[in-house]
Amino acid sequence: MKKNLLNILKYMLSFGLAGVLVYLAFRGINWHEFFIGLKATRWGWIVLFCIAGYLALVFRALRWTQLVHPLDNSIHYGRVWDANNIGGMASIALPGSGDLIRTALLTTAKLPYETIFGTVIMERAWDILAIVLMFVISLVFAWGRFGGFFVDNIWHPLQSHAIILWGLGALLALAVISIVLVRKLRDRSKFFGKLNDMLEGFLIGFKTFALIKNKVLFLVYSVMIWVMYMLMSFFVLKSIPDLSGAILADGLFVASLGNVASLVPVPGGIGAYHYLLKVSLMGLYGTTEEIGLLFATLCHELHAVLVIVLGVWSYVMRIVILGNGNASRKN
Repeated sequence: MKKNLLNILKYMLSFGLAGVLVYLAFRGINWHEFFIGLKATRWGWIVLFCIAGYLALVFRALRWTQLVHPLDNSIHYGRVWDANNIGGMASIALPGSGDLIRTALLTTAKLPYETIFGTVIMERAWDILAIVLMFVISLVFAWGRFGGFFVDNIWHPLQSHAIILWGLGALLALAVISIVLVRKLRDRSKFFGKLNDMLEGFLIGFKTFALIKNKVLFLVYSVMIWVMYMLMSFFVLKSIPDLSGAILADGLFVASLGNVASLVPVPGGIGAYHYLLKVSLMGLYGTTEEIGLLFATLCHELHAVLVIVLGVWSYVMRIVILGNGNASRKN
């Protein structure tokens, strides 16, 4: 009962935060101007956006398949693809639930939940590294374009909120201390023994990168995922006449900002993404609020539709037709 109440409170806070951010993003918008911009959108670029979005999901499934294969080579790409799509659809409704659900869909008798979840954390670690590298690359090659914005809107605020970094450091230290205690107390009680077993399973999954035979291919998949994200942002920039002068560096930097916004724990990034991208485009290019919001809306909602369509398809194929989330299906 207590756990259910905590979950309800968590989701209420999440949706409440989403509501605040939606209000901030859409406040003061001239909807007449917004729809004029929407009508002027060049939809050929949007088709390219959808293709890049689909390919990003393909490369994600290929990369995750590589991570789980050393642990159980009977898990095929088709099953990984379905698990990713269903998890992505769940994340749109409930933030943070996608990784838990896709982990469950890949769990087998041979691979416990915590081991699969370890591979998910490994994926996320690579994603965080990629976001940082995207920022660095875009700043190195186009400092004159983004440097001022980065210093004023990202670097200085981070310096003024150093307590956040200290807090993250404290959480990391606490996690390390907890792991050490569990390891030392594993033989003294069943409780700590069970925690240790779960921890070992998690670490096995996390360390799977060392077991991959073709690490170069894994890195290629990782690069292609983020190349697709860059192209998605670039194509939407090009689709809007007021932003059509964008270059690939713009797509790279804006994609980095968008992925930072997606880390805010609100349903599907609703509100956080719109607000951050709207403000960022206004600061970077001097666009109106309406154009900034149009860009954010096109990127976010079109990607959400793509994820939902693929998620529904995978759910029908995996759960309804096969009748078993653990059944194997080759693409």
